[in-house]
Amino acid sequence: MTRLHKPHWIAGICALLLGLPSLPAQADDDSPYPPVAPRGSAQIRLYNASGQETGATVGPVSLSEVAPFASGDYAHLQPGRYGVRVGSQTLPVVLEADRQYTLVNQSGTAQLVEEPPFRSRQKALLRLQNLSDRPLALKTADGRTEVVSSVAPHGRGEREINPVKVGLALFDGERKVADLKPVVLDRGETLCLYVTGSPSSLTPVWVRRPARE
Repeated sequence: MTRLHKPHWIAGICALLLGLPSLPAQADDDSPYPPVAPRGSAQIRLYNASGQETGATVGPVSLSEVAPFASGDYAHLQPGRYGVRVGSQTLPVVLEADRQYTLVNQSGTAQLVEEPPFRSRQKALLRLQNLSDRPLALKTADGRTEVVSSVAPHGRGEREINPVKVGLALFDGERKVADLKPVVLDRGETLCLYVTGSPSSLTPVWVRRPARE
């Protein structure tokens, strides 16, 4: 298990939970803020939780192929009813105005997951999308501090935090399921942890918008 050095641990967790900024604001040109979507549009992206490169179509719009356990950026569509095709799978979806969605492709199944937009430009949002059959929580790596409370199977939990580098772990009650790769959160960003797989073999993956050029 990866251990954090104590001074970084204390500074990071204090900033995370007590609201002390630890990273300077970024200039607009380098900001992670998503491009402004056309007003009234719906946004949808593809997260590929399978072992093969996969693309998708949503009505007339093609979502570019993405690598295994990776995601693409949002595409903008008019709200309405659409047919979605992912590989040989098809499903009908309804996209509403000013909403964001992630189309999740798992081996043999595809589902649409809503991603409520996050509009703060001072904080970051840490979100846990639990697509497993076990209740899961995000805690600090030592298990002492809960960051996102236990999320029911196929549910969603989230917390606004300051833009810091965090090292977290996934827990089922008091039992650690997995240590997670440390990540840096930027102002205005939503960082999602998608958890898929079977109860005995979970696959947690951080999903974020691709870096802006």
